[in-house]
Amino acid sequence: MQIKETTSHLIGGEKVPSTGDEGIAVTNPSNGDGIGFIPAGTKEDADAAVAAARGALPRWSRMPAAERAGLVKEAARKMRGYAKEISEIVTLEMGKTVDDALGGVEAGIGTLEQYAELGPLHRGKSLNGNFDASDMMVHEPHGVAAVVVPWNDPVAIACGYIGAALVTGNTVVYKPSEKTPLSAVWVATMFDDLPPGVLNLLLGDGRAGRPLVAHEDVDLVLFTGSVPVGREILSVAGGALKKAVVELGGKDPMIVDRGVDPAWAAGEAATGCFANAGQICTSIERIYVHEEIADEFLKELTGRAEALKVGDGFDPDSEMGPIVDEGQRSLIHRHVTEAVEAGAELLCGGRVPEGPGSFYPPTVLAGVRSGMAVVDEETFGPIAAVEVVRSFDEALEKANETVYGLAAAVLTPDGANAQRAWRELRAGTVKINSVFGGAPGGAATPKKASGLGFGYGPELLDEVTTTKVVHHTAPPQGNL
Repeated sequence: MQIKETTSHLIGGEKVPSTGDEGIAVTNPSNGDGIGFIPAGTKEDADAAVAAARGALPRWSRMPAAERAGLVKEAARKMRGYAKEISEIVTLEMGKTVDDALGGVEAGIGTLEQYAELGPLHRGKSLNGNFDASDMMVHEPHGVAAVVVPWNDPVAIACGYIGAALVTGNTVVYKPSEKTPLSAVWVATMFDDLPPGVLNLLLGDGRAGRPLVAHEDVDLVLFTGSVPVGREILSVAGGALKKAVVELGGKDPMIVDRGVDPAWAAGEAATGCFANAGQICTSIERIYVHEEIADEFLKELTGRAEALKVGDGFDPDSEMGPIVDEGQRSLIHRHVTEAVEAGAELLCGGRVPEGPGSFYPPTVLAGVRSGMAVVDEETFGPIAAVEVVRSFDEALEKANETVYGLAAAVLTPDGANAQRAWRELRAGTVKINSVFGGAPGGAATPKKASGLGFGYGPELLDEVTTTKVVHHTAPPQGNL
């Protein structure tokens, strides 16, 4: 599938060209071909999008919650009808395999449906006051929400924030990553039954994003992305005393305890490290394996890495696609080469392949240690960085030696160690004996530099609303 598209913002229900002349080419990471062109964005573009959202707010916020939810559910229904087309756009612009891309689109649809059901049930509280009075706590929308989302799972993350914001009565300015804007255009058009201005699409990079976040009429910022950008957003939001929910980077550890099957553990590690080419917020980026099973684990993990078929995401035989762009691939390769120069052992991968596209092979490093960028900094690539430890205590200690705290995984047959792990690991999410998965409805707050607030689940509805206390009593009889 190939498209070449020059597109515009969607503001107030209309296609609106940028006020600026600068643009950004959108490329296919599998071959480097240009597939589209978007405006870079300007402050004036952001002003127009926020003004449209502000103008639509009174009508939208006063609409019955069930009607708002019905419109969000209708958007999900439309998106389901175009799921294949949207997933192919995701593969085209960021490289993930078509099955993985379709899974992300379906997750986004499911999230919209979830919030359409939960929104009307988002209850306040009735308080026990005087007999002749009514006292309550009620939820109200913040107002205009800026939704700023990343490129690695562009549809699922956007749908979560947009769905929660809309069903609670907020209006939205949706700013996707400049690396994956074309799928965002498709997502936005699925909401064409909304009143004009309720959902606006602002394209571009920081030239659009910075004035959007800083705008005095933006009341709420919902952001997923890197730590540096998250810190900048929090600084701006803090200065203006506006609410911000941010999910940022991670350097997620996996502990492989003694007594587990090395082959099974290697399979879990391979999934955690190499799924979506390691470009998942909760990818496994550090592995601490007990010395008793380390040799067999490394052998199995290396074999799985070497067996993975890397190729164009549209190739049905591909199990892993490219890195999103050359800049990200360069960072990944720098982490690997610096680790090897510092004494790590390269067991497989670690070389930039010849030919077009920003591909990088699944890579296994042994003998890594703190002080190496591949251990200390977010790599966001298909790298399994393994350190051998002598005990579970040592593994826990090393797993916590990070500025991040997004998630962690532990593979152990020991119930006591499992209990210690989820209590002692300083991470928002801890998974025992499974690298991914979990029950629907769960929500976590990241630890340390990995973010602030609930970014998903039913609790997100609390984040996107304010709470007002109401005391209502009758006037004195003589004033009736």
